[in-house]
Amino acid sequence: MRRLLVIGIGAGDPEHVTMQAVGALNEVDVFFVIEKSHETDELVRLRREICERYIREPTYGIVEIADPPRDRATPAYSAAVQEWRARRAELWERAIADELGEDGCGAFLVWGDPSLYDSTLAVLEQILARGMVAFEHEVIPGISSVQALTARHRIPLNRVGRPVEITTGRRLAEGFPDGVDEVVVMLDADCSFRHLNDDALEIHWGAYVGMDDEILVSGRVDEVGEEIQRLRREARERKGWIMDAYVLRRGV
Repeated sequence: MRRLLVIGIGAGDPEHVTMQAVGALNEVDVFFVIEKSHETDELVRLRREICERYIREPTYGIVEIADPPRDRATPAYSAAVQEWRARRAELWERAIADELGEDGCGAFLVWGDPSLYDSTLAVLEQILARGMVAFEHEVIPGISSVQALTARHRIPLNRVGRPVEITTGRRLAEGFPDGVDEVVVMLDADCSFRHLNDDALEIHWGAYVGMDDEILVSGRVDEVGEEIQRLRREARERKGWIMDAYVLRRGV
């Protein structure tokens, strides 16, 4: 039976790749690479670099799959995501059936960790549910963007006896969550921290963490918030894409 590996490759530094991931990379016959747009060619190149760096016998193939567009402007966010995943499932299913032999081992290389804000596992489950192609799959964990961010800022993710919440900019815009002092915010294109009216909030922000053009800023939101917005805007204009996240902490 076909076998698929979902391999976490870390947040941007090729040295984030774990020894378990290296072993998995060397089992793969075909790598499926998702191409989002020409602006993110750098992310595809980094995946190729990881393969070249860690695979001892380069007999593998690479199959590129163009990622279908997603409607990011619609207010029906959940419906748009479900439609996008369904179209992804159709394309991936076809590629797996056509490009991977019945006894072959394929892989998807996932930025960060496959369990955190990544749709690869959900799409593979949809493919299995469709029943058109069968495979076994295994997850190889990776260093997440959250781990890389807290390491670079030299902070723990939580404080003693206090919970942590991981959320999105869309949800943070509704207000700082109740009952927590630490909030990890991902997928925030609007710098939603600027809407919070709390002078005691500290922010630890990072973009392209682990990459050569990494940017880090920390401090009180009311003191560094505008700088973060400027740096984020300039970086996105310069590169055409941005991956960033931040931790918000209330003083205690």
